[in-house]
Amino acid sequence: MLNTTTAYNGMVVAPHHLAADAGLRVLHDGGNAIEAMIAAASTIAVVYPHMNSLGGDNFWLVHTPGHEPLGIDACGAAAAAADVALYRARDLSRVPARGPLAALTVAGAVAGWEAALDHSVASWQGRLALPRLLEDAIFYADHGVAVSNTLAANTQTKLAELCDQPGFAQAFLAGGEPPRPGALLRQPALASTLRALAQDGLDDFYRGALGRKIAAGLASAGSPLDAGDLAACRALRLTPLTLDVAGHRLYNMPPPTQGLAALMLLGVFARLGVREAESFAFCHGLIEATKQSFRIRDRYLTDPRYMAEPAARFLEADRLDELAAGIDRERAQPWPDAAPGGDTVWLGAIDRHGRAVSFIQSIYWEFGSGVVLPDTGITWQNRGSSFSLDPAHHNCLRPGRRPLHTIQPPLALLQDGRVMPYGTMGGDGQPQTQAMVFARHVLFGQDLQTAVSAPRWLLGKTWGSNATNLRIENRLPREVIEALQAAGHDVEILGAFDEVMGHAGALVHHPGGLIEGAADPRSDGAARGY
Repeated sequence: MLNTTTAYNGMVVAPHHLAADAGLRVLHDGGNAIEAMIAAASTIAVVYPHMNSLGGDNFWLVHTPGHEPLGIDACGAAAAAADVALYRARDLSRVPARGPLAALTVAGAVAGWEAALDHSVASWQGRLALPRLLEDAIFYADHGVAVSNTLAANTQTKLAELCDQPGFAQAFLAGGEPPRPGALLRQPALASTLRALAQDGLDDFYRGALGRKIAAGLASAGSPLDAGDLAACRALRLTPLTLDVAGHRLYNMPPPTQGLAALMLLGVFARLGVREAESFAFCHGLIEATKQSFRIRDRYLTDPRYMAEPAARFLEADRLDELAAGIDRERAQPWPDAAPGGDTVWLGAIDRHGRAVSFIQSIYWEFGSGVVLPDTGITWQNRGSSFSLDPAHHNCLRPGRRPLHTIQPPLALLQDGRVMPYGTMGGDGQPQTQAMVFARHVLFGQDLQTAVSAPRWLLGKTWGSNATNLRIENRLPREVIEALQAAGHDVEILGAFDEVMGHAGALVHHPGGLIEGAADPRSDGAARGY
């Protein structure tokens, strides 16, 4: 049995224990939650390279006590040379999921680190130098890290579609074979890249010598991205979306993330009047609320510059009332295919002043595009494969357009003064798992670790799988599973702690200073506090 971790001076939760340790070391050194998160985020890009990378994107919610949360959007845009004609000329009917033509959007992750660090210095008097923040990441890239079970399994499972991609075999295979769990993985080129950032600054990734090296590597691989695309990349600071649920204030990122869907899901569920967790009404209600929110997501969400109406309008009470009224309390609605999921990591941090960060970083699918730039060790994302090549589609590929993101970092300001950053990886599973964790802990009073460890379900696609049915862990009460089947849900029963359910985590800061943390037993993670 896992217990909720508690501390008073600060805490970091991450899906790999070395990333949580890196963040905690920064807190020990007097760093703040943003500085701890940069240390954890850079480290997890090294130790969990199948799930995130410097070649991906990230999003932040940053909370200062007494102030509204700040959102940081570090989503890279499509290359200036990437348009429908580029792919049609190659007789492609869709953007490929792997290879150089999948590496068509700029990596915004490092720009996100830079924007957050600027906020740390300007508003939180952050004082730790960048070389200190990247210290753990550089160490593990240089000296190596033990290959996790999930890294070994994903390399094996996806080998056929990745082994011939530029740079992949050299970076991640041992003698042409996937590494075994526990094998030592060194990434010397990535260590050099991290050293360059520590010495020359994060902006060097886009507009300096490192940026020129990255652009040359992308061109050599056959990506449409160039130095101009990198130079144009800057993270956005913006106001998050917000919604009141049962007196608690929930925050999430606006489009192009699916943060809107995550808020709508809980807003619809709260209108169903469910009174007991782990019941048929609880599970069925959340599943049907998922369908309602996903239909809005799949019809409307894209780069906000191309949306017909602002995302916040979908959170208006009359719209949520209408969606809730459309749910049959006893029968499952038919469910069509959903959009593909991806590979991601969620991390959270709270410092001794109660400042909190909810953070998510992703390369979309396992190992992203599969393209690894040999001179820098950077694995490039394939987020642009979510674009459509149909000119009439609401998410059609256009130069400079930002892609739809499944990733989004939630944060809640609870009615009693507690602050709760929480989240997960897992494609379509993200809003669902977030809703389960929030509802179980906040609405139904479960212990935080219990809420994260509790049996989960997943409707739709997620990392490593194209299934769209309703998959349920076998720890859910049998009578509830049978009732869901009787209601018409297409149920597949999985193992007790199946990784397909994602890697969740949560932190809660109490008004008196106590911090609680929970990491997912489905991951290699930990909640570390002091």
